[in-house]
Amino acid sequence: MAKKTLLPFVLPVAAFSTAITVGTVLLYNFSSTGTMSWIDALFTATSAVCVTGLTVLDPASSLTHGGQLTLLTLIQLGGLGIMTYSSLALFLLRRRVTLTDRLAVGQALLHNSSFDLGRFLLRLAGMTFIIEIVGASLLFYFGNGQFTVFSAFFHSISAFCNAGFSLFPDSLMGMATNLGVNVTIMMLIILGGLGFAVLDELTLWFRNGRNQKFSFVTKIILSTTTALIIIGTVVLFISRISSPNTDSLTTNLITSLFQSVTARTAGFNTVNMAEMTNLYLLFMIFLMIIGGAPGSCAGGIKVTTFRALGAFMMAQVRGREQVVIGNKALDSKTINKVVTLVFVATLIIGFATVALNLTEGGNYSHTQLRGQFLEIFFEVVSAFGTVGLSLGLTAKLTTAGKCIVIALMFVGRIGPIWLLTTLQQFHSHIRYKVPETDLPIG
Repeated sequence: MAKKTLLPFVLPVAAFSTAITVGTVLLYNFSSTGTMSWIDALFTATSAVCVTGLTVLDPASSLTHGGQLTLLTLIQLGGLGIMTYSSLALFLLRRRVTLTDRLAVGQALLHNSSFDLGRFLLRLAGMTFIIEIVGASLLFYFGNGQFTVFSAFFHSISAFCNAGFSLFPDSLMGMATNLGVNVTIMMLIILGGLGFAVLDELTLWFRNGRNQKFSFVTKIILSTTTALIIIGTVVLFISRISSPNTDSLTTNLITSLFQSVTARTAGFNTVNMAEMTNLYLLFMIFLMIIGGAPGSCAGGIKVTTFRALGAFMMAQVRGREQVVIGNKALDSKTINKVVTLVFVATLIIGFATVALNLTEGGNYSHTQLRGQFLEIFFEVVSAFGTVGLSLGLTAKLTTAGKCIVIALMFVGRIGPIWLLTTLQQFHSHIRYKVPETDLPIG
């Protein structure tokens, strides 16, 4: 049993838990008012390490400069992955990284268990810091004096790590018409949500031009991400212009594009989410559930899962035995993972919605709480998808509600499949089969 607990699947759980614990203590001691509760410190630390962005307090007014710096450090660690940072530190100290660590990092980041760990991690760190520095410089330039050097770096790192934390009390609503800031934040979010393997291939593609071919996984991630951004923009734009608002068509288009990008994982907002229509919010929920690419800073069930599920459904409709995407067929193990992940995600979201409905007004009638169900469902999906968008419920959560959301953010960041795989390490392998039969369905 002792050996099983050291398997690579347990390492992220232990690493994230340790970072959250340390972050909780630091944030509690860096409260600017000295009145931050332990549960609020735990909530904020979990949200930062899990790069969610949900917060029960305003980081700008509730934390000292040291607290804001701690928050930024937790975001950076969470975005790149505690395990990745640990492996990088071991490599730089010229200590031997074990084979299990090597395999775990390879499977999570490159979809490939055979690669040069040290060289990859150096490329990863260099690429990340370059993107964040360029992003901070652009935000400072386009911000028209609204960003200090620190806040520019804070928002750049928060955007690339898909965290959604902001030092402005209204997130980015005050910059809804600032095209430069909007484009910069969107590009940082997209790059952070593509995954490090995709960024690595894109770098080689820009360097080598047409001689560099994209892998099958990268093609799927890029095409699905592009399609979701375009479709999301169109749907949100139609919903936006069909509702009463005084913004111009250009402003509505910019905000729709921005929200389409940020909804799948980042959590920044340039509009007041509580004033949006139900259609707008429902489609936002759809985007939040999907999330970004595997091995990235994003949460959700991931774009590859969504694409594979769509291909599986099309295969069922057409009566095909193989699930085909492009010119390749997915194996049964992949399909099993897709179905399991979607099923587990549905269960988690369902149970959490029920639990929050009990803790946040379970003794009131529907008439008294009209509209709160959508707020709770939106909050649950946002926490599970590590998005960070809210309709205003976060600040009003009870202590029990905060604990539920904390658990959701943690599971959403680690990933249901990863969590299930960890638990399965403690199960013994069954060496027999029972008789099979069919079952009438539908």
